[in-house]
Amino acid sequence: MKLEVDTHCHTVASGHAYSTVLENAKAAAAKGLKMIAITDHGPSMPGGPHPYHFGNLKVLPRQIEGVLILRGVEANILDYDGTLDLQENYLRNLDIVLAGFHTYCYPGGTVEENTRAAINAMKNPYVDVLVHPGNPEFPIDIDKVIEAAIEYGVHIEINNSSFTVSRRGSEENCLLIAKKAAKLGAKIVVGSDAHICFDVGNFEKALKVIEEAGLPEENILNTSVEKVISYLKSKGREMPAVRREPGAKI
Repeated sequence: MKLEVDTHCHTVASGHAYSTVLENAKAAAAKGLKMIAITDHGPSMPGGPHPYHFGNLKVLPRQIEGVLILRGVEANILDYDGTLDLQENYLRNLDIVLAGFHTYCYPGGTVEENTRAAINAMKNPYVDVLVHPGNPEFPIDIDKVIEAAIEYGVHIEINNSSFTVSRRGSEENCLLIAKKAAKLGAKIVVGSDAHICFDVGNFEKALKVIEEAGLPEENILNTSVEKVISYLKSKGREMPAVRREPGAKI
């Protein structure tokens, strides 16, 4: 399975990542990606950017180094009500919104509390992806979360970084999530969660989980630019037209 889009990339603006937008775009182009999303952490993350950062993402070109650029955020879930750390006036002007649990931003809780928080976050009409839900630090009721993702039209992320440098111990949960998603027909997205440009487009371990779970290609969002744009348009986002001319990079 080949993925054309990386929906989860960080820059130096996140405070604990080490590459620029340009460096990420160059890395994506070198690996043959057609689109990346710039999804820096929301402002409650220690060292994270001010909300103004997200309001000013409109200055990013739509295409850099032949790679289409999505302007986004990885918003932090703050409480059991699913409150995000970026206000609606910012969220509605972004191309893509990821949401998830993070240490120092979310207090943690029981399976029931974490499940309620995740589902409440997915009820937010601007949320497109629930990121790294297999994190063992924040256990959830997998069945209920996936059923809610289907109901609210949100994609569940299989996060490559969860198998390499972050959220150790996620493998078993992620495989269970992927298998349940395959059984119920949930929509999945694969993200590198790159915090340095060298990891942009790194999906290797996540794709092995996808394969083992038997998830079909049609259930994976980022197998084509067109699928990503079509989904985001269905959520009311204004997306650029994409033309694939002979010999063109996009």
